[in-house]
Amino acid sequence: MFWPMFAVAVGFLGLSVLGVLAVRVFVEAQRLGRQVADSARRINRAAEDLERAAVGVARSADAL
Repeated sequence: MFWPMFAVAVGFLGLSVLGVLAVRVFVEAQRLGRQVADSARRINRAAEDLERAAVGVARSADAL
């Protein structure tokens, strides 16, 4: 009777560990997604700044 109870306890413990790890992976995936979105916004902002600067340079080159 000891071994079946031990097997059930070990199985429950294993499922608990897997559950905790799944929650941690989910939280880290959300954090990574937020960082990727933030980086994409920053890259888009930098691209817009670069485009505005390129237009200014092109205008000044035409004036020469």
